[in-house]
Amino acid sequence: MHDQAPKRSARKEIRVAPPLDAAALERLALRYVERFATTRARLTAYLVRKIRERGWDGAHAAPEALAEKLAELGYIDDRAFGEARAAAMGRRGLGKRRVTGALHHDGIDEADSAAIVPAVEERALETALAFARRKRIGPFALAQAERPLREKHIAAMIRAGHDYALARRIAAMAPGEVFDTLS
Repeated sequence: MHDQAPKRSARKEIRVAPPLDAAALERLALRYVERFATTRARLTAYLVRKIRERGWDGAHAAPEALAEKLAELGYIDDRAFGEARAAAMGRRGLGKRRVTGALHHDGIDEADSAAIVPAVEERALETALAFARRKRIGPFALAQAERPLREKHIAAMIRAGHDYALARRIAAMAPGEVFDTLS
């Protein structure tokens, strides 16, 4: 006789993760900060989402306190995260308004944000020119832009968080023009 393998069910078993307790929540938090640079607010939002998805088993859940504890231990540094985020956005050519909006969205508090913004303001011309280079605006364009296209370039620079006056001056420049005159 032939040995037949047992038939497997066509349905896959859906495994439901058990509800979280304090130890499991701490393991989740440590795993998250191990894998990602984050802020207290982002970690708290992640933990709240996990509690909502999996449920809670035990006394009162305190994701904010856990995030604060990890910050005290040095696993989370909001200011360092904000500085790195602002520098990365600056390299992409994004201006002060976009950077401050992103810092606020990431949960960076006002004191840390106020310490980061002056460095962003100092690099305003550099970041505006990086954006113009990336989008071929003004001195980086192949040909002089007519008014409707120049207005679109200005609008793009404003959406990227740059000051209107600076965006207008860069968009009005002729292709190949030296941009030392903007300072």
